[in-house]
Amino acid sequence: MQSKKKQDKAGITALYCRLSRDDGVEGDSNSVANQKKLLKRFAKENGLTNTRYYVDDGYTGTNFERPGFQKMIEDIDLGYISTVIVKDLSRLGRRYDMVGYYMDTYFPDRDVRFIAVNDNIDSDEGESEIAPFKNVLNEFYARDISKKCRSSYRIRGSTQASR
Repeated sequence: MQSKKKQDKAGITALYCRLSRDDGVEGDSNSVANQKKLLKRFAKENGLTNTRYYVDDGYTGTNFERPGFQKMIEDIDLGYISTVIVKDLSRLGRRYDMVGYYMDTYFPDRDVRFIAVNDNIDSDEGESEIAPFKNVLNEFYARDISKKCRSSYRIRGSTQASR
């Protein structure tokens, strides 16, 4: 349920979804369609109305210049958004420094509630002690998957060249 403070400040509830090609190896549960269903259901069950999707399909979480994310930031700066909901912290991004900045500085400075559903993080409930650790792991995952992709491309290239 929304806190009294947030109920007084009506605005858009941003449902942010992101999936990169590399994240696709995690399976269908991370698909944009499934993220949308999860976020819409969560918002409805928690009385968060006036929802709007912001989506980046095919964009890495290590880059914060994603068009859907930038549109959401623009709408926050214009004062339209009161709450941001993501499936988990890795959907917001996979850079420890940037996710920390948005969670600890940017959203609070603009009085925007932040919720990461599967990580049980809600800024209305106070600071999460586990969030920084999850953010570090998310960044390491991005680095690891990047190394594996580059290795796979090299192997495929050398295999095709030897034919």
